[in-house]
Amino acid sequence: MFRRREPVPFAFPAEADRFRSNVTPPPRGRASLGEMAGRWLLGLTLVAGLIGALVLAMPALSTPVGKPAQQSQASQGH
Repeated sequence: MFRRREPVPFAFPAEADRFRSNVTPPPRGRASLGEMAGRWLLGLTLVAGLIGALVLAMPALSTPVGKPAQQSQASQGH
C-alpha cells in the first residue's frame, strides 16, 4: 500500500508564523457620548439588579432569632 503525497488540508496555521503582514488595521474610533452613557447605564442596571436580588433574598436566607427551632412530634416520643 502506498501513501498519497497530498498537502494537509489545514497546514496554513503551521505556516502562519512565517507570514507577516505589512497592513496595519485602522485605529479604533472613540466612543461617542451616547455610547459611553449607554455603557454606564447598562453597568449600573446590572449592579442594581444584583444588589436588589440580594436584598430581596436576605429575609429568606436568614433564620428567626427569637424563636427556637421546631421539633417534630416524633422526636418528642409521641
